[in-house]
Amino acid sequence: MKQLIVTADDFGAAREVNEAVEIAHRDGILTAASLMVAGPAAADAVAVAKRNPSLRVGLHLTLVQDRPTLAAAQIPDLVDEDGFFRSDMARTGAAMFFLPRVRRQLAAEIEAQFRTYAATGLPLDHVNTHKHFHLHPTIASQMVRTGKRYGMKAVRVPFETDNVVASWQKRRFRANGLRVPDRVYGLRWSGAMTAARLASILANLPEGLNEIYMHPATGPYPGSAPGYRYAEELGALLDKQVIEKIKSSGYRCGGFADFS
Repeated sequence: MKQLIVTADDFGAAREVNEAVEIAHRDGILTAASLMVAGPAAADAVAVAKRNPSLRVGLHLTLVQDRPTLAAAQIPDLVDEDGFFRSDMARTGAAMFFLPRVRRQLAAEIEAQFRTYAATGLPLDHVNTHKHFHLHPTIASQMVRTGKRYGMKAVRVPFETDNVVASWQKRRFRANGLRVPDRVYGLRWSGAMTAARLASILANLPEGLNEIYMHPATGPYPGSAPGYRYAEELGALLDKQVIEKIKSSGYRCGGFADFS
């Protein structure tokens, strides 16, 4: 059976994102969203989720570029002088791997984000990370260790084709009892998932559990990625031909919780 999850990342980053998530879930093919609990519009996102109970919501752990949950003084090695997460993922990742004090700060921030999500009262459908930072082994280990205490049951491995790294990551997460999609789409056309590209993926969807992740918004917003075609991605989720393809295909659609 072909199972499909269509996820919007960066839920809570801005009202423009939240508006797009609500529209795309209500009138299009969006089935899930990943919440940035420290995002400027996180409270609004929670309100959107609560008035759309069929929307499956998970945690979008954020450990790079954006704002943290904890005060900068509690995680000084993870943030810059403005109090935002550092943008140099290679250098920050090395510090997380080699320095015990940085690993302690990482653990505290991950714990704080899970705790903040739990406080929303929303069921935890899945967990992933901003910029896929959980491909870092230290982050992945801490995410699993903390997440299981908060009911984490599913996680994304962002590879569109099988390779050694993807297979290893899948085995690692599945060995911890986590649900992992068989295929994930979105990396190749991140920020540019047009209706034509989305339709092409749907036309060639393999058997098993598939996730397509996107970045819809009603338009650019403060902190949005330059060059991302947010409104086009929203349009793709609402495209009549795309909707008809899903209806006529017999795909089973939902969130991770629907495919346990």
